[in-house]
Amino acid sequence: MQTRFSLEQLADPKVAEAESILRKCVHCGFCTATCPTYVTLGNELDSPRGRIYLIKDMLENGRPADEEVVTHIDRCLSCLSCVTTCPSGVDYMHLVDHARVHIEKTYQRPFMNRFTRAVLAAVLPYPARFRAALSLARLGRPFAGLFGSVAALKPFEAMLKLAPSRLPAASPVSKPATHTPTADKRGRVALLTGCAQSVLDPAINEATVRLLTRLGVEVVVPRGEGCCGSLVHHMGREEQALSEARRNVDVWTREIENGGLDAVIITASGCGTTIKDYGHMLRHDPSYAEKAARVSALAKDITEYLTTLELPEQKRQGITVAYHSACSMQHGQQIKAGPKLLLEAAGFAVKEPGEGHLCCGSAGTYNIMQPEISAKLKARKVKNIEATKPDIIATGNIGCITQIASGTAVPILHTVELIDWAYGGEKPDKLKGLKLSA
Repeated sequence: MQTRFSLEQLADPKVAEAESILRKCVHCGFCTATCPTYVTLGNELDSPRGRIYLIKDMLENGRPADEEVVTHIDRCLSCLSCVTTCPSGVDYMHLVDHARVHIEKTYQRPFMNRFTRAVLAAVLPYPARFRAALSLARLGRPFAGLFGSVAALKPFEAMLKLAPSRLPAASPVSKPATHTPTADKRGRVALLTGCAQSVLDPAINEATVRLLTRLGVEVVVPRGEGCCGSLVHHMGREEQALSEARRNVDVWTREIENGGLDAVIITASGCGTTIKDYGHMLRHDPSYAEKAARVSALAKDITEYLTTLELPEQKRQGITVAYHSACSMQHGQQIKAGPKLLLEAAGFAVKEPGEGHLCCGSAGTYNIMQPEISAKLKARKVKNIEATKPDIIATGNIGCITQIASGTAVPILHTVELIDWAYGGEKPDKLKGLKLSA
């Protein structure tokens, strides 16, 4: 793609990076076939190629974002299916990230939109606040329909509908601690407990700690860690995202220097994609660039780490698992075969749903901010999953778990919960009412 940036514009390293990304696009349109919003809406401007044109025009002319640009960028899920598809290697992820920061700095959103985004940024990354908000949401859930009758309040309707009817108790695993292995020690890792996940489904991290310690891995939950920054990063709130990244880099660097780490383990693939990008996010910060790159190199999804431990094969259980590969797993981190191979080795019969490359519509806060598109994607995803006639659904991201669970009666669990169970752990609570033989 030909560009016409001035030398003055290219003096800004972020603009220079955007220009180099834009120049790789050859207009081929392969991305349109795998883009969930284009497949759903059929609008060229809701495809990666269309958004690239909008971003190019905005940045080249050095102008503020306008309503058209914001509408179509906001509709992007950042699922990164286009990155997997693109034959030219267009780094769409960092281009759309840059566009979102530009929008945040130059565009005045309508009041309710600003308010909703501010609420999400102030609540979701903080477990105590999020738990309190979910407790209040249960009281407001019967009135969700009232919010849905006003366009500007639809995100609050979506929030109320997504809020669980029952909230798990806070888990001690979320507290700073060192979990000693029960077998001969073979490694030491830090565990990101996360923000939303630690509130919505603490059983995921509990299963992770049980499994790793049984396998001889010491698990450290460091004091001072917090949200990875992903939620606000995708809102274009650059400084808040970088602040959260710096805090975690400091925490994990301390652990690296005071005992060493084989990996930083992440059990939410959305967080994993962001943490693996810390080196890029902080590349212009002389105080953090090197440390952030080291942390990014150590970041591993739990299934990615487990594949290095050579787990023994278990006998077949006669249980069919539909594996839903989260976008942040297959497109963001390019982890594709590992989780399925682990489940098969654990004794499960694994099936892959049709259209597995398409997003379920969760995408961080997307199912709140874009509820209509999200609902269509969820229905499509659930239909494809249920067509495999599974006993259980497995995935590696809390957002997908919450989204898909709201559309099906088939129990959905994190992949690590099933692996923990197959290798001697407790039967997950979600499965205790089912007649399964494992």
